[in-house]
Amino acid sequence: MRVGTGFDVHALVAGRRLVLGGVTIPFDRGMAGHSDADVLLHAVCDAILGASGQGDIGMHFPDTDAAYKDADSRVLLRQVWQLAATRGFELGNVDATIIAQAPKLAPYLAAMAGNIAVDLGCAAGSINIKAKTSEGLGFTGRGEGIAAMVSLVLVKR
Repeated sequence: MRVGTGFDVHALVAGRRLVLGGVTIPFDRGMAGHSDADVLLHAVCDAILGASGQGDIGMHFPDTDAAYKDADSRVLLRQVWQLAATRGFELGNVDATIIAQAPKLAPYLAAMAGNIAVDLGCAAGSINIKAKTSEGLGFTGRGEGIAAMVSLVLVKR
């Protein structure tokens, strides 16, 4: 059994769509980034890569590579999962927390979990996603950005 953790943060900016867990969420701003800037999926990728001993997302999909400009993070997640699966790992579970003052994310959490389950080829019950505010404190509380933290367990087949 191997445990991985992931973290990502992006600033909220005008002129971009907001994508979290592969779900486009109606909001007046989206996240700045080289790809679609999906902090949740990026944190899941880092947790998988960490647990399987394969570095981090920046090593595999550098923001200096034009091939990843506006990339769909679900595609990146599937590629990362393939790396872990070829090393003989299966998913135990994913536990994720998204930190955002706004928008309210509860209506979208099940769809996010469903996307991740499909991309990792596991049961939806293996994916748990929570949304929290930071009570108006810090950059997330001021609505300047969104962050995500992920813990997961991989099991060697």
